[in-house]
Amino acid sequence: MFSWFENRIDPFPAEKPEQPPTTLVAFCWHYTKGIWPWLAITSFLIAAISVLQVALFGFLGNVVDWLTGADPASFLAAEGWTLFWMGFVILVALPLLSLGHTLVMHQTIFGNYPMVIRWKAHRYLLGQSFAFYQDEFAGRVATKMMQAALGVREAVTKILDVFIYVGIYFAGTLVLVGTLDIWMMIPFVVWIAFYIGLLRYFLPKMREISERQSNARSTMTGRIVDSYTNIMTVKLFAHAGREESYARDAMTGFLKTVHPQMRYVTMLNTGLDVSNSLLLFAVGAVGIWSWTNGDATVGAIAAAVGLVLRLEGMAHWVMWELAGLFEHIGMAQDGMGTIAQPRMVRDVPDAKTLAVKEGRIDFEGIRFHYGKEDGVIENLSLSVEPGEKVGLVGRSGAGKSTLMNVLLRLYDLEGGAIRIDGQDIRKVTQDSLRSQIGVVTQDTSLLHRSVRDNIAYGKPDATEEQIVQAAKRANAHEYILGLVDPQGRTGYDAHVGERGVKLSGGQRQRVAIARVFLKNAPILVLDEATSALDSEIEAAIQESLYALMEGKTVIAIAHRLSTIASLDRLVVLDKGRIVEEGSHEELAKADGLYAQLWARQSGGFIDVSEAVAAE
Repeated sequence: MFSWFENRIDPFPAEKPEQPPTTLVAFCWHYTKGIWPWLAITSFLIAAISVLQVALFGFLGNVVDWLTGADPASFLAAEGWTLFWMGFVILVALPLLSLGHTLVMHQTIFGNYPMVIRWKAHRYLLGQSFAFYQDEFAGRVATKMMQAALGVREAVTKILDVFIYVGIYFAGTLVLVGTLDIWMMIPFVVWIAFYIGLLRYFLPKMREISERQSNARSTMTGRIVDSYTNIMTVKLFAHAGREESYARDAMTGFLKTVHPQMRYVTMLNTGLDVSNSLLLFAVGAVGIWSWTNGDATVGAIAAAVGLVLRLEGMAHWVMWELAGLFEHIGMAQDGMGTIAQPRMVRDVPDAKTLAVKEGRIDFEGIRFHYGKEDGVIENLSLSVEPGEKVGLVGRSGAGKSTLMNVLLRLYDLEGGAIRIDGQDIRKVTQDSLRSQIGVVTQDTSLLHRSVRDNIAYGKPDATEEQIVQAAKRANAHEYILGLVDPQGRTGYDAHVGERGVKLSGGQRQRVAIARVFLKNAPILVLDEATSALDSEIEAAIQESLYALMEGKTVIAIAHRLSTIASLDRLVVLDKGRIVEEGSHEELAKADGLYAQLWARQSGGFIDVSEAVAAE
C-alpha cells in the first residue's frame, strides 16, 4: 500500500528544464506541474474531515439535549439509528479520510514534491553559464536550491491544507453556533475578527523578517562552506581565527533576524491567549444568559463551549503554521532569486550537433572583454589548420586563456565568430562542442569520487582495460595502485577527496591527462598542462602528450616556453591582439616580444615582472 502511493509521482521527470518564472506564484506553479492533482485530492479530503469534525460538535449538543430529557428505557429505540450513523462517522469515516489524507500527503507528496523541485532546479543550474558560478559561492547555490525546494513544498501544502481546513472549520463553527443560538454566535464573530486583525498586523512583519533571515542563513552557510572548501589556504596562512570572525559576522547577522522574529511571536502569542480567554468567558456568559431566557439549550451551551476549547488549540496551531508559511515563502523567494536567473550562454532553438571531420578552427575578428570597457580581445583573427599544433604565448593578461574560454563557449563573444570546420559554434549545441574538445588545465580539480570514475569521466562507457591503458599513458598507473583512502578502498577504487585534495598536484594533473587520453577528442587544448609536474615526471609524460597530439588540432598555452617550442607555429599575444607568429626559431631570432620573453626566462619560466594582470 505504501509503495503504491509513493510511486504515484515521478521524482525525476524527463522533460527538459526551463528557466523558472521570477514571480512567487508562477515560480511555485512551475514546480507544481504534475503534483497538483494530488494536492487537489488532499484538499478535498481535509475539507471533508473539517466538515465532519464540526458536525460532531453539533451531534454532541444533540446528545446532551437527548440525555437531559430522554427516557432511558426508550432512548436507544428512538435514537438508535442516529447513534449508529454517528458511530460510523467516528469509527470508520473519519479514520478512513484521515488515513487517505496522510497517505497522499506523506507518502505521495512530501518526499516526491521537493525532489521534483531539486531535480528540475539542479538540471537547470547545471546548464548555467560559467560566469554564474564565478559570481556565487557553490555552497550558497546548493543551500538556496535545497531551501527553495522545501520552501515551495511547505508554502503550497500549508496554503491548501491549513487554509482550507481552517476556513471551513471557522465557517462551519459560525453556522453551527448560529443554528444553536444566534446570541452565542456574536462572541465567535468578534473573536474571529480580532484573530484576523492580529494575523494581519503581525504576520507581514514576520514575513519581512523571514525573507531577511533566509538570505542571512544562506550567507552564513556559504561562508562556512567557503572556509571548509579552502581549508588548505586557511591553514597555510594561519587564519583560523580570521575565518572564525568571518563566520561569526554572518552568524551575528542571522541572529539579528531571529530575535525580532521571536519578539513578534511572543506578542502574538500573548494577544491570542488573551483573546481566547475572553472568548471562553463570553460564550459561557452569553450561553448561560440565553439559557436563563429559554433561548439556548444545555446541549447548545456544551457544543459551543466545546468548540471554544477546540478553537483555542487550533488558533495557536494556525498561528504557528502561518508563521512557518511566511518563513517558507521567504525561503522560496530567496531561492527563486538564484534559481530563476536566465542562462547567459544558451543553445539556439535549432542548434545542430557539431560534426568534426578535419578539425580546422577559425577565429574571425572576435571581440570579448568580460563586461569591461577595455577589451581583453579586440578584433582578433586566427586560423588553425587541421592537425596543426599551435602554441599561444604572451604575458599574463594577454588573452590566452580567454581565447580558450570563448573557444569552449564558456562565454559568448561580443563580436566576430568562431568556426570549427566551417560551423559557427554559436549554432551548435554546447554539449556537442565540448565533447569534441579535450582540455587539460593548469588548475585541475577532480570529482570527489573514485580514481576510476574520474578517469572514466572522459568516456563514461570505457572498459576497465581502456581506463588502465589511459592511466599508463599518463604515467599514473603505478601511483594509483598504491592509493588507499580512509574507508580502505584501494587503487582505482580509492576516492580522491573534494576537488582531489588527497592527491598531490602532479598526481591530480596525471589523472586529468589520463581522462583526456580516454576522451580522445579531435581537438586538444592544453592550458599549462604540465605546469604542476616536476621535471622528471614532465619529461616522462611529454612523449605521451606528443602521442596524444598525433592527428589532432592542438592549441597549447604555456608560460614555460620550452614545452611548446617544438610546435608547428607559435602565436604571440599582447593586450588581446596577435603581435607575432611563426616557428620558435623564427621568433627567437626576431627582435620582438617572443625573443624578449625567451631571453628573460630563468629555468624555463617567463620573468614574473612581465606579468601585468591576472588572466
